[in-house]
Amino acid sequence: MGYDVTRFQGEVDEDLLCPICSMVLEEPVQAPHCEHAFCNACISQWFNQQQICPVDRSVVTLAHLRPVPRIMRNMLSKLQIACDNAGFGCTATLRLDQLQSHLKDCEHNPKRPINCEEGCGLEMPKDEMCNHNCIKHLRGVVQQQHTKISELEKNAAEHKHQLGEQAVIKRSLIDSGCPLSIVNDLIENAHERNWPQGLATLETRQMNRRYYENYVAKRIPGKQAVVLMACENQHMGEDMILEPGLVMIFAHGVEEIL
Repeated sequence: MGYDVTRFQGEVDEDLLCPICSMVLEEPVQAPHCEHAFCNACISQWFNQQQICPVDRSVVTLAHLRPVPRIMRNMLSKLQIACDNAGFGCTATLRLDQLQSHLKDCEHNPKRPINCEEGCGLEMPKDEMCNHNCIKHLRGVVQQQHTKISELEKNAAEHKHQLGEQAVIKRSLIDSGCPLSIVNDLIENAHERNWPQGLATLETRQMNRRYYENYVAKRIPGKQAVVLMACENQHMGEDMILEPGLVMIFAHGVEEIL
């Protein structure tokens, strides 16, 4: 869709009008053979219905379109146009090629972001300020913070529990005679973020669950957890085991893997 002709000072040459919308060309493109020019948006929409030139009906496709000649771009850029925000009080008239730059800073732009000066400092479009309520906004901010705090507390509690579980498992491994250097690697591999590709996500674990029975696993005494040593599980492939091994902790029992 082009620019409304009534926004321009003086007469606009007919060659600068889009034959589809009858407005001044916006982001113009040209058919290569007949050289008819159109707004990019207009001709793109036209091609959704038929692949022909709207003027002379010759065959044209979106891939055929080219930028208009420089002389036409120069003619368009020199046109004097009223600001989009004339209806909101802006009296500026400027060259078409300066319009977008002006709109970014136009003080009459109803969508220009401004900050609330009543206390909360919230940035919002200018035309939404009249409906803004600082107290309501701040209550929403506080509620969001409470929700985030609750989530952090939940995650911290889960992490603390996991650390406790890992500490007990580590002690069990050490008591069983496992070298400390290997124990530390096994505990590091107890978290799913370090697991191999075949166990990396809940989806892949569910897909590969049928292979669990092929693991050579050793249960950790007193815990719902098992140790899978890489040297005993070479048959499982690189996407299902890590060096020197990994620890799997189960919430509902380890029977499915033993």
